Amino acid sequence: MKSKPKIFILLPDGIGLRNFAYSEFHTIGEKENFDLVFWNNTPFDLKTLGFTEIKIGNSKSHPLTETYKNARKQIELNLNIRRIKDRVYDTYRFPFSYNTVKKAIKSSVTQLMTFTHSSPFGLARIRKKIRQEERKTLYYHQCLETLQKEQPALVFCTNQRPMTAIAPLLAAQELGIPTATFIFSWDNLPKATMVVETDYYFVWSDLMQKELLFYYPYIKKEQVFVTGTPQFESHFDKTKILSRANFFKQHHLDLDKRYICYSGDDVTTCPDDPKYLEEVALAVRELNKKGHSLGIIFRRCPVDFSTRYDQVLEKYKDVITPIVPLWERIGEGWNTILPTPKDIDLQMNVIAHTELVVNLGSSMVFDYVAHHKPCAFVNYDVGQKRITNWSVKKIYDYVHFRSMPNKEAVLWINSPAEIGAIIAKGLSNPSKVVGNAQKWFEVINQHPPQEASKRIWQAINAIISK
Repeated sequence: MKSKPKIFILLPDGIGLRNFAYSEFHTIGEKENFDLVFWNNTPFDLKTLGFTEIKIGNSKSHPLTETYKNARKQIELNLNIRRIKDRVYDTYRFPFSYNTVKKAIKSSVTQLMTFTHSSPFGLARIRKKIRQEERKTLYYHQCLETLQKEQPALVFCTNQRPMTAIAPLLAAQELGIPTATFIFSWDNLPKATMVVETDYYFVWSDLMQKELLFYYPYIKKEQVFVTGTPQFESHFDKTKILSRANFFKQHHLDLDKRYICYSGDDVTTCPDDPKYLEEVALAVRELNKKGHSLGIIFRRCPVDFSTRYDQVLEKYKDVITPIVPLWERIGEGWNTILPTPKDIDLQMNVIAHTELVVNLGSSMVFDYVAHHKPCAFVNYDVGQKRITNWSVKKIYDYVHFRSMPNKEAVLWINSPAEIGAIIAKGLSNPSKVVGNAQKWFEVINQHPPQEASKRIWQAINAIISK
């Protein structure tokens, strides 16, 4: 009997759990007669889900890799500005840190490398140095040993961003094992987040393929597969949706009310998020005085465990009900706050039992349009900003928002005074904005969206059959 092709699913961090461990990806792979092994660098025990895993025990990159990686990002952004004559790429930079001697040295060296290597030739040298340094590490040699023992047909990386993915992929390439990576998010490519270099790349859409080939000219079209993302697949499994009565009972909601969702952002993306939530709550109170019967379900950003919303939630508990995402903190770092399978069902039920979502420019617009429901984007600055140089204008100028084929794909809230009217409009006549949002969804993600995992496995099969 012919043995099943063994596919290593590399999880360099918890980012890939939702797409590749908690979706139908694993089930489909088994049905397609693949032998799946999760090469797991997360604290999560995948054996509890019945999956085969090999834990990565010592994922320590070379001490210089982080500095080279940071310089690479700065150089790529510099080159993008020169090529496109657009300063938007400056907004993707994070400020350098000098608050310790070690950080000050790293920042200074990064800036020097960026200054001396901001050319295509210089970028190629930096990329080469990253490969050279990572091949010197114990981590790299341990990866070689694992791969020599297991002999997978392909190593598939679930996220292109982590440094901890570099050594395993280099080890696979050293042994002639094909490698592929998935571009994790719709906004990643303009931000210069590519850290790994693989033989093949899996992207969400034709648009993302064009971006990949534009920003990384060394990648050829035949290396890229347009598959869509498993991120939205769960929304099409209606068996997981609870009845309205059960969902409302579980979360102490009022059956006589219709609910909207306020979806929170992280503190970096939206430092004034509690104020926006408060202004939505005030608008809902006013709508209720006019005869509406509305409530707000507040779903915070899953990695935001701060107390910054506490005062607002207490003050407006007559209209706001928080439903906390079911993520777990397994360690101290932000990358050890991991999703759980139960949270996928929870998020889907929040969407199913709310009428629309309000937030600041997130991909929740696509989660909601998968349920034929509208999204309202906050599009104004609050009166007293926590960070004076932060503005919504910066958010909506990002490159990924330029993919919107029609500005009426969302409802725009341009001032606090408009919130009530926009919510009322979304409740009474959502069809036009939902139709435009669906067109946007089709631009950024291959359709039908529920078949992304199937397309990924078809691509994997095509690669290993070459």
